[in-house]
Amino acid sequence: MGISDLKGKETVIQDTPFGYTMSVIGGKWKMAILYLVSAKQPIRFNEMQRQLGAVTYKVLSAQLKELEADGLIKRMEYPQIPPKVEYSLTPRGQTLLPVLEQLCEWGAQNR
Repeated sequence: MGISDLKGKETVIQDTPFGYTMSVIGGKWKMAILYLVSAKQPIRFNEMQRQLGAVTYKVLSAQLKELEADGLIKRMEYPQIPPKVEYSLTPRGQTLLPVLEQLCEWGAQNR
């Protein structure tokens, strides 16, 4: 169901594919996290936090857990001291790469 399918119809956005997509990737940090993980995978938590800038530990941790629960990123924990954790895209997360590329192109053209 695309935008043209909604014309003239009464619908609740949350019940559409767009609504589902926004529930998975919406929010202030999720797209930026996906962008960083796709560009630098595997990436560690502290590097991600440094590159994102203003995000707090608590918020970044929560967003990563949500993205992991939605099957978009994979958390790989290595049994060593100090603990080492890396994040990368899952195959499902990689299906978002064309969308991220289009957003980057739009940003470059409309900056």
